[in-house]
Parts: sequence; C-alpha cells; structure tokens
Amino acid sequence: MKIIFSGNDYKYEIEAVMKLFFPAQHFEFIYAEKEAAELAADEDYVFARELRTKRKTLLYAAARIGGKNCRRVSSLTPNAAEGECELELSKLVYQSVSALTGIVSEWGIVTGVRPVKQVNRLIDKGLTKDEIFRTLQNDYLISPKKCSIAYDTAVSQAPFLKQLEESGGSTFGLYVSVPFCPSRCSYCSFISQSASGAGVKKIIPAYIENLCDEIRYTAKLTERIGIKPDTIYFGGGTPTVLTAPQLGRVMLAVSESFDLSQVHEYTIEAGRPDTVTAEKLEAMKQGGCTRISINPQTLNDDVLKAIGREHNTQQFYESFKLARAQGFDSINTDVIAGLPTDTLESFKRTIDELIILSPESITVHTLSVKRSARLNGSDDKSEVFKNPAAEMVDYAAEKLYAAGYKPYYLYKQKNMVDNLENIGWVKSGYESLYNIYIMEEVQTIIAMGAAGSTKLVDLKNGRMKRVFNYKYPLEYNKHFDIMLERKNEIEEFYAEEK
Repeated sequence: MKIIFSGNDYKYEIEAVMKLFFPAQHFEFIYAEKEAAELAADEDYVFARELRTKRKTLLYAAARIGGKNCRRVSSLTPNAAEGECELELSKLVYQSVSALTGIVSEWGIVTGVRPVKQVNRLIDKGLTKDEIFRTLQNDYLISPKKCSIAYDTAVSQAPFLKQLEESGGSTFGLYVSVPFCPSRCSYCSFISQSASGAGVKKIIPAYIENLCDEIRYTAKLTERIGIKPDTIYFGGGTPTVLTAPQLGRVMLAVSESFDLSQVHEYTIEAGRPDTVTAEKLEAMKQGGCTRISINPQTLNDDVLKAIGREHNTQQFYESFKLARAQGFDSINTDVIAGLPTDTLESFKRTIDELIILSPESITVHTLSVKRSARLNGSDDKSEVFKNPAAEMVDYAAEKLYAAGYKPYYLYKQKNMVDNLENIGWVKSGYESLYNIYIMEEVQTIIAMGAAGSTKLVDLKNGRMKRVFNYKYPLEYNKHFDIMLERKNEIEEFYAEEK
C-alpha cells in the first residue's frame, strides 16, 4: 500500500497510525502534490496533505481501500504549530481508514509507548478528571474504557512520583542484565541466547567475570557523582538460568560495590519456572532480593508447547510454592493475551487460577510480534493478528479490579495485537518503584551487562541521554574494555547537569 504525503513529512506518525489497521503491511512512501499521483486505477492508498494559506492551515486526508473511498477535512489557524498539525492530520487519516475497514482502536491514535504520561501532564495542568477524559477522547480518540484505566494508573503512581521528586535526583535505578534463557520463545525479540548449547555455557563464566568488573567500575562512578541506587532489578533473559553460586557471586558484587542504604526493592526475574530451585531462591534471599517474578505466560500446557516454553503448568505451581516457602512475600506473575493457539476460555482460566493463587502482582501483557521474533517469520500472520486478545484483556481487567488489584504501570509496544497494552496490576503496598520510574522516564536507570541500555535523566534541564552496552554476550566479552569506557559518559552527563 502507498502512503502519499503532500506539504508535510509526518512519515513516522502516519505510518504508526496505519500500522493500527495493517500491522504486517509494507508501505511505500511517495511525496506528491496530487492525491492519485503514480497510482493504478484500483490501487489502495492513503493521502495526507497539509496546505498553509494566509487565512488557515488546511488538513486533508483521503483513503482508498478495496475500491471504496473516504475523505476527511479539517482546518487550523494559519500559524498552527507543526505538532498540532501532525496530531490533527493523524486523526483524519485514522478516521478515514477506520470508516473503510470498520476497525476501531480503543487507544485511538495513541501509538506511543507511555500513554499515562499524557494523563500525568494533564493532571499537572490542574485539569479535573472529567476534563482529562474529554481531552483524551477529543484529541486522541481514546475510548472511555482506556481513559479510565490510564487515569487509574496515574492515580496509583502519584504518591510514588511525588516521593521520587522529593529525593532531589540523588537516586537511580540499577539494572543488571543476564541475557540467557533455557530456550527462545516464539514471540521473543529480546537479546537473549539459549543457555542449553555448549558454546553459550562456555561464554557464561567469562560473562559473569566481566559483569562483576562492570558492576565495580560503575559503582565507583556513581560514588564520585554522589548518587545511590534505590531499586535493583535483575532482568534478561532469565537470570535464574545461572547456577546458585553464579547468582550469588553477581549479587555479592552489587552489595560490596554499591551503597545500598537507600534501596527500597530488589527484584530478580525468575521468569522460567523450570529454572527455579530451592538453592537459587535461598541464594537470592541471602543476597538481598525482596521481589521476584515467576512467569507462566499461560496455564495451558498446549499453548506453552506452541510458543516454545519448556516448562509446564505444574512446574509453575511448584516453583511458586517454593518461593513462598523461602519467604518471598512479593511475587509477580506475567501472562500474555493473544498467544498463538490460546482461546478466550483458556485465557479466562489462567486469570481465574492466578487470582486464586493470589500473587502480589499480575502483569497482563498483550502479544507484540517484533521483526526479530520467530512468529514474524511466517507469511501468514492471520493467526497472530486475528485473535480474541481484546476480549482477554477486558476480562482480565474486570476480574482483577474485582479481586482488589489496581493498575499501577502501563505501556504499549509496536505491533501489539489490536493496539492494546501491557498493564501491571498490584495489591496496594506492593507497587514496584522500578517499573513506575522506568515507564514514566522520571529517573536515571543505569544498566550493566550485555544489551544493557542506560537512560540518564535530568528532569530539571529537560535532558535525556542513552548509553548502550554491546548487545550480545560474545561482543560484550570481546570488547569489554571499549564498552567500559562508555560508562564514563554517565559522569560527564552529571557534570553537565551541575
């Protein structure tokens, strides 16, 4: 399909809107004055025009899909800002294509990662709840249902954001990457490697050696800067693919190197139930971990096989029981709506059974098919993009609200089925500060390990900067000294802030 631009270059946003309707479509971009330029008589297209005159800014969108046509026109003031024009033209494109396809996105034209930031911005302006809802519905075409869940999420976050603000920027989140998994899930695009191969097993000892060196090096930087971690998060990959002694060694490097006097939570993703053992849980507990994730993704064994998970439902229950016995009183479980071969009834059973199990938080993800995921290698994506994910997400929200959980962080990703979202649901008192701060981009996150992405945040001066580690463990090990030099950019960033 062709997308034709006239008088504007809003390629990124218009393409993102079109992906809401055609997530697996390849678009060709044309810049021309006329609507049907260079097109065959029956060719599908979208035309987006901006025309500025002395009296007004004219915005015009047209679409032809399957031989049917639709047009939408609007106008703004002659000196309307570019961002305002981009937003209005995106709405016109959305409305034209929606009218032709019958597809309605509950998030409207919101394609960004962090929709709750918009709500927080409106709250900061002093708008009432009703005014916020009207703004979200009129400006972004968001449904009342999603307005409500975004608003509830913002309310849940408010006291923790205020708490962070009062800290004066003296803290940061510490992320440790362990990019290895027992196997690779079909939907996964993370930089993780299967730990089952002999080659990877040889890499891990050297990786741990370098990771501990990076931890020590980074700790000295942060000490000179004068900032301390208030959250620690081990992610990946699956950190518990390491042995108990290996996990203990990395955790010891953290505790010996950093001043942990300000740490409020210490999370480790024990994501795969088949990697959880009593010995590893004991090592994590002794190392200071206070919160873990054990992620079934589904409690349907057939679906687990279909997506390449090597554990079964019984192993999930056993690992959860082990964690409780080890004294973990803050456990998160992840599930995914829209997995291949999963059904609405199967997903409902998963949610119902997790609520009975009563973990402190339940994160409901929606399937997102990234370019590097195995699922995206198939020519026929109808199985992926046509499923009951929206009904699954609605059911989860209804049941979790009723069970006393509340939404406390929310984010979106590209290529999510039905343009849906990921939501962290939590019992009051068990909110993860790390998840809130990273999603709302209000705190520096310093990452260590392969594929680690440090995000430096200076709210006072409106600055952000990323510092990337090498992606793959082999690269990380090979170019470790070069990568370590990049860490000096953290100190430079804070020096500029002063």
